[in-house]
Amino acid sequence: MQQPAPDRDALRTKLIVARLAMTDRLERAVQLQNMLRVWLVGRRETTIGAYWPIKGEFDPLPALYRWAEGAPDGIVRRIGLPVANRETGQLRFHVWYPGCPMEHDAYDIPKPKDTEEFAPEVLIVPCLGFGPGGVRLGYGGGFFDRTLAALRPRPVTAGVSFTHGFLPLLRPGPLDVQLDAMLTEDGLMWQRP
Repeated sequence: MQQPAPDRDALRTKLIVARLAMTDRLERAVQLQNMLRVWLVGRRETTIGAYWPIKGEFDPLPALYRWAEGAPDGIVRRIGLPVANRETGQLRFHVWYPGCPMEHDAYDIPKPKDTEEFAPEVLIVPCLGFGPGGVRLGYGGGFFDRTLAALRPRPVTAGVSFTHGFLPLLRPGPLDVQLDAMLTEDGLMWQRP
């Protein structure tokens, strides 16, 4: 007999509460920063899209800034943060750097103000939860899934989450786009060959 699919809204609430209650979240974040930096070593892409952390999410920006600063001579690496398009429900990525002018979007999340838009070659995707094979549980808005379905060429996607978010029975929904890699503070959980 097949087990019923878990209620995704209940899972979201449970995972947010658990993440915010972690007493060692800072230590876990430092470990995940290191894992992300190691994963980026040797990658040839020069543009990365990421996100502004909310609700206790892991903050990838310090690791990404170090990646950008460590570019070989003559190579310019760019980091972008999302700007939501309410009409399409998709994200566009605009250049971000420390001290960049910011403003709040319609969802009250900071976004770069008046910086150049670009298409990222790598996308660092926040995961509230994650399952086997690159399945991701987000907040339910579908922004990353719609964006990934529309971007051509499709960027390499790396999900980031704390290990508490692993859901072994999570399966993709009909509109879910599976990730290419999954990183936690414990290391690379899996990567598409």
